[in-house]
Amino acid sequence: MTLLLALLAAGVLTFLTRLSFIALLGGVEVPRVVVRALRFVPPAVLSAIVASEVLVRDGKVELGPGNLRLLAAAIATAVALLTRNVFVTIGAGMAALWTLQALLAP
Repeated sequence: MTLLLALLAAGVLTFLTRLSFIALLGGVEVPRVVVRALRFVPPAVLSAIVASEVLVRDGKVELGPGNLRLLAAAIATAVALLTRNVFVTIGAGMAALWTLQALLAP
């Protein structure tokens, strides 16, 4: 029951937060430069999440060849540049990581 109430409260708070921007700023004309800048927020947030997951191990930045996630990310980056397909990139990155872990992990 506690979990259900927590989920309900989180949903209501999220709804109210979004509604407040619509209600308070619904009639305000947002400058074009702000709208253009806001388009970059989701990729920037995703990049920060992915970079920290790939580069940081046990609280330290690990850039060496022992970082299998970094190697898999490099492979995924190459696939992304070649195919320009998100799903193929994700699949290749996952397959690369699993293969590297199976072959090289202690």
